[in-house]
Amino acid sequence: MGEQNHSPGKELQHWIRTESPGKRSWHSQAYALGAVSNFMSTFLTFPIYKVVFRQQIHAVAVSEAVRQLWHEGPQYFYRGIYPPLLSKTLQGTLLFGTYDSLLYCLSPVGPHSLGHRWAAGLMSGVVEAVALSPFERVQNVLQDGRKQARFPSTFSILKEFHSYGLWGRLSLGYYRGFWPVLLRNSLGSALYFSFKDPIQDSLAEQGLPHWVPALVSGSVNGTITCLVLYPLIVLVANMQSHIGWQSMPSLWASAQDVWDTRGRKVFLIYRGGSLVILRSSVTWGITTAIHDFLQRRYRSRKELKD
Repeated sequence: MGEQNHSPGKELQHWIRTESPGKRSWHSQAYALGAVSNFMSTFLTFPIYKVVFRQQIHAVAVSEAVRQLWHEGPQYFYRGIYPPLLSKTLQGTLLFGTYDSLLYCLSPVGPHSLGHRWAAGLMSGVVEAVALSPFERVQNVLQDGRKQARFPSTFSILKEFHSYGLWGRLSLGYYRGFWPVLLRNSLGSALYFSFKDPIQDSLAEQGLPHWVPALVSGSVNGTITCLVLYPLIVLVANMQSHIGWQSMPSLWASAQDVWDTRGRKVFLIYRGGSLVILRSSVTWGITTAIHDFLQRRYRSRKELKD
């Protein structure tokens, strides 16, 4: 029980400093446990996400979004789940693994300052955006109920993208809406990693079980990040749901359209935000807790072997 009073972040920094510089196995471990935790949390929270997406596209209440999904039938309820499962698994792999690798490069022996955590988080978000934006693009088209007849499957969407030509495949196809995705992911990752350890450390000093500080830290970070970046989330969903050469407004035109269709009111921009915050809180709480738990187990086994 006495170990519960130690700061998790400081314990980790001490462990990294005492490791031989040539040993990088801990970083490879972060890739694996990030993938597992994100896969699990994505599957569990997908129903919430689908309701949220309908609100973002149609600006309807929760009850109306649920009614739409119920009317479409159970065969369409998990329509579009495969792209997010794959993309979120890759997201966890890239996010945690890239962050740890970049943090080690910036500060090999620690301690890691706020600036180091912010920079590593920002760059890991950039890598994540470049790698995963095509998955999100396909996912958003699949989940738009207005396009079920025209694009009944992932293959039909890919076929459409490949009819555009090389540049069109990127700008109008896979990377449609990339700039708001880049801004959202980089800022979101920087916020998450900047404050994850400080919040967890302060809670751990209260003598709580190991999993509680990690769970609360992830939940708080997920909530704050969603509150700050939710307008970008709505903009991305609306931009990426468009298909075709004639229905591709510019970034500014898309932002203006979202603002106008929401009656130029901030609270309507945040319609659906309550479920997004709930899903983000649960997802990042679970992810952070699993990551911390597996990390501790690996570290304990490593110390016993040494």
